[in-house]
Amino acid sequence: MIRAIMHGCNGRMGRVITEMTAKEPEMEIVAGVDAYTETPNTYPVFEKIEDCDVEADVIIDFSNAAAADTLLDYAAARRLPLVLCTTGLSEEQLAHVEAAAKETAVLRSANMSMGINLLLKLLRDASRVLAPAGFDIEIVERHHNQKLDAPSGTALALADAVNDSLDNAYHYVYDRSQVRQKREAKEIGISAVRGGTIVGDHEVIYAGTDEVIEFKHTAYSRAVFARGAVEAAKFLAGKPAGRYDMADVIEAQ
Repeated sequence: MIRAIMHGCNGRMGRVITEMTAKEPEMEIVAGVDAYTETPNTYPVFEKIEDCDVEADVIIDFSNAAAADTLLDYAAARRLPLVLCTTGLSEEQLAHVEAAAKETAVLRSANMSMGINLLLKLLRDASRVLAPAGFDIEIVERHHNQKLDAPSGTALALADAVNDSLDNAYHYVYDRSQVRQKREAKEIGISAVRGGTIVGDHEVIYAGTDEVIEFKHTAYSRAVFARGAVEAAKFLAGKPAGRYDMADVIEAQ
């Protein structure tokens, strides 16, 4: 049985993961960390990660960027594998991730969905065929009206997967309203839509002469990200120090 610490256990994603792991035969949450400790749980909850003295095999983190540095230090000091799901990290914190990965296994991904990470792999293959054939590439992402950043981190990850497969020869265009000119061949257009309660919708369009190929992923609930985090924790427990991402989890399936 894999023993996990849930960092951010009383947040929305922490609660979803808690419910999901309760039905998992291979994993259990043995401790949680959250600033709000009054919420009832079946495991002990600590206000700060430094106070957690429960033995575990892996940490799952869905908290906030402000807590990342202390968490990384804790995981590195104890050689405890860490699935880091918190987004919005600064450049300094990303460097901290790399430093921690020299001491323990750290898995970080722009999106924890298994489907999105499979899509990243498919896009690399498709781009190598379609881009040289003259297909234009556009990305459209849709999210709920409370999302602060645009474009989404996942949209940028999709664009990066495409661009990396094409020797980074393309540039990104986020707004066409400021210039009146034809679309350039080596650009990736990225558009953001915000409205309602859309959990997450990403579409990658390859538009050629007289034909269009589209790849689309739709998340209908946050459970898809929770499932990815749980699968990542199963994968990471017991792994040697190093940087991992969801592509490694996909390959191991």
